[in-house]
Amino acid sequence: MNLTFYKYQGTGNDFVIIDNRQSIVTKNDTKLFKRLCDRKFGIGADGLMLLELPENDEDDFTMVYFNADGNESSMCGNGGRCLVAFASFLGVIKDKATFTAIDGKHYAVIKDGLVQLQMQDVSTIEEYDSHLFLDTGSPHHVMVVDDLDNYDVVSVGRSIRNGAPYYEAGSNVNFVEKATVGVFNVRTYERGVEDETLSCGTGVTAVALSLHTSKMTDKKEVRMQTPGGELKVTFQKNELGYHHIFLIGPAEQVFKGEIVC
Repeated sequence: MNLTFYKYQGTGNDFVIIDNRQSIVTKNDTKLFKRLCDRKFGIGADGLMLLELPENDEDDFTMVYFNADGNESSMCGNGGRCLVAFASFLGVIKDKATFTAIDGKHYAVIKDGLVQLQMQDVSTIEEYDSHLFLDTGSPHHVMVVDDLDNYDVVSVGRSIRNGAPYYEAGSNVNFVEKATVGVFNVRTYERGVEDETLSCGTGVTAVALSLHTSKMTDKKEVRMQTPGGELKVTFQKNELGYHHIFLIGPAEQVFKGEIVC
């Protein structure tokens, strides 16, 4: 069959998106999803998303996300923002959305050309001598480094992702360096992609909260420069942890196409 797809990107984090409200593909077809994400034999993407019908009366749609390896994954922040933009393009929503992803319910707003996606609350951040670890919908290892531009993100990230204590389940690995006041440079090695990506939404969210926890910034609006562009994270904090967390940035349609499956 000919499968209609859309390609979206959010600060260089790119996705194949399929309108699956009519169940045109099955969610267990991991070989298909892996092929579609392949940059040599398919469309090419960091991940693939299905926009599906809502499972309850509160939601506008359901988000189902797969890594480039074809396996269903944990939450993807940039993917969620791109799916909100896609839902607006389809007319499923206008400028506000409520949807459910693998990590629970999310709320989003499209304003001034940017998608503002509310992330899950974070109550626990583990601090170690060399890094911090937290879950922002996906697990993230965060470490501050020098000379980020020349840092070997792929080899170091891969060794951390596969090593103790993460092993097969793995963790995303974020490397961060201060640029100016309230602005930080970030590069991320993503599990599932098994490479550096130009941007990671749950990653920059994890970085912003880690920087605040470690007192590298006292700001509750943190700007992050990734290789793919700028993202902003805003949040509030109380005795229970971080809440009202928003990931803010652009999400753009690149093209629409058909592929033979």
